[in-house]
Amino acid sequence: MSAKSLSLIAASTALAVTALAGCAGGQQSQPQSGDTRFVAGDGKVQVFDAASRTKAPPVEGTTLDGATEKLGSGKVYVLNFWASWCAPCRAEGPVLKDIAAKTKDKGVQFLGVNFKDQKAAAQAYDRSLQPGYPSIFDQAGRLLLSFQGTVPPAAIPSTLIIDGQGRIAARALGAVKYNDLLAAIDKVTDERG
Repeated sequence: MSAKSLSLIAASTALAVTALAGCAGGQQSQPQSGDTRFVAGDGKVQVFDAASRTKAPPVEGTTLDGATEKLGSGKVYVLNFWASWCAPCRAEGPVLKDIAAKTKDKGVQFLGVNFKDQKAAAQAYDRSLQPGYPSIFDQAGRLLLSFQGTVPPAAIPSTLIIDGQGRIAARALGAVKYNDLLAAIDKVTDERG
């Protein structure tokens, strides 16, 4: 192999390791303003008291398959921010898929938001996982930035539960745990009583 080929392989490997390491960082390493590293939290779901919940910003965009999707009113939504290159995102994919199927009869709707990703890679991952719910392709991360203050702009994966009144009811930074997310969804859906 030529020196140039070895140099390209080394540079590609270093870039991949840096991207994955940034994605899998801990809560204590949350970036400061202007820092573009991707980091994840511990996946714990924090449910907010109904009285302290804030209205979710509008969420609308074109999905990976070219349709238009947006958050409506009167439903509980689970909004998940992900990227195909993020190892914790890929690890939580089957969890989200299973819970989406399990809670669909309760009227819960899941919506993914894919960002900072290549569209072809995101589509390939989505076809492979077949999550059963759509994902908006938001390469520039505008939707995630609209949640600044609730979700750090570099936190990936992140999951939000939006209550039936369109307010942010719960948040998880990092790959979610099955029982924790299911319990939080049940709590929020039970509020509609």
